[in-house]
Amino acid sequence: MTPTDPALMRGLTQARLSRRTLLRGAVTGLGAMAMAATLAGCGIKGSDAGQAARNIDWKAFWASQKKTGHLDFANWPLYIDQDKGKIPSLEMFTKATGIKVNYQAVIQNNAPFYATIAPQLRAQQSIGYDIIVMTNGWEVTELINNGFVMELDHSRLPNFAKYAADNVKNPPYDPNNAHSVVWQSGFTGLAYNKKLAPKKVTSFQDLLDPAFAGHVGMMNDNTELGGAGLLATGVKPVDSTPDDWRRAAEWLIKARSNVSGYYDQSYIDKLQNGDTWVSQAWSGDIFQAQANGATDIEFVVPEEGQAIWHDNMMIPMQAQHPVDALEWMNFYYTPEIAGIVEDWVNYICPVPDAKQYIADELEDPDVSDSPLVFPTADMEARSNELYVFKNYDEYELWNSIFNPVIQS
Repeated sequence: MTPTDPALMRGLTQARLSRRTLLRGAVTGLGAMAMAATLAGCGIKGSDAGQAARNIDWKAFWASQKKTGHLDFANWPLYIDQDKGKIPSLEMFTKATGIKVNYQAVIQNNAPFYATIAPQLRAQQSIGYDIIVMTNGWEVTELINNGFVMELDHSRLPNFAKYAADNVKNPPYDPNNAHSVVWQSGFTGLAYNKKLAPKKVTSFQDLLDPAFAGHVGMMNDNTELGGAGLLATGVKPVDSTPDDWRRAAEWLIKARSNVSGYYDQSYIDKLQNGDTWVSQAWSGDIFQAQANGATDIEFVVPEEGQAIWHDNMMIPMQAQHPVDALEWMNFYYTPEIAGIVEDWVNYICPVPDAKQYIADELEDPDVSDSPLVFPTADMEARSNELYVFKNYDEYELWNSIFNPVIQS
């Protein structure tokens, strides 16, 4: 296989930047209330399926399962390597294992996808997929708590144990990776236009500086917005309390006089055209912008820290080919395959040793040398996991606190 020139592929596939807009099903205002009503009808208070999952002897279950030679894989659009209409990593998997993959890019948004599959899972019916990829947040927590996804057999995932990055092991939303392994990750920090900004940006406190008045961009995603407010006030999101949330909202309201808008994916356009000089930003977007010539845009890990999020592979209950799903997860967690995927996707790679593969075999230093793809130890140390909601009332309370920041 001769990979397509990575720089050319990045230039031809800008549409994949838009997927981050939809991660976690971010909604605010009336949209949030409508989505809450939808999710409330999906069994999030508990289900017979959850009790059934808790009663399973998972060791015995996995011992009874056999490879079938088929895998149904649901993912987001433009979120795997592609070359001339083919997916090299999946073709290599089929050649190595004999497992044929039906790959479907059907996940456009976490919340609606969860709302679609939850009734089937609650009724203990197959949703037609053996792997789904969803972002840590309320929906992943519900999938786990309701017993809608299988416990993984880690004896079949030696490559995860050997090669997985520390930042994807034992996440707070799924202790010991009992139900999930990470597909890709990303940072939410700050970015600024060095050509226009009146000074170098190093901290969330710079967003309060009158020198930036009218040129600050924030995100219209409550999770991202609230996370920024918590970090700005010196609180780690994963350890936060409702009182911390209220203080974070007060800080965000204080910053509002400098904010020109609360944006979705369009924040990256605002940074590049000069409407904003500094903004909350996703690491993958900034990598892509820089790769396509926006050399004045610089990603910043704030002094107070940044957030890290994860897209996770999980096996739904009633999956018809669970062993085949585990074989793909294990196959993916090798430097070669993770490297091939990473060289096209350009988010944060869950396999650090893929860096050397990309440098030596794919000869793409733009990717292998980027700290936005393979973070430095300092970036790792200043990265913070998101809050894990304990119940639905907490989720509603979070939204009730941060919605007014944007709506007022």
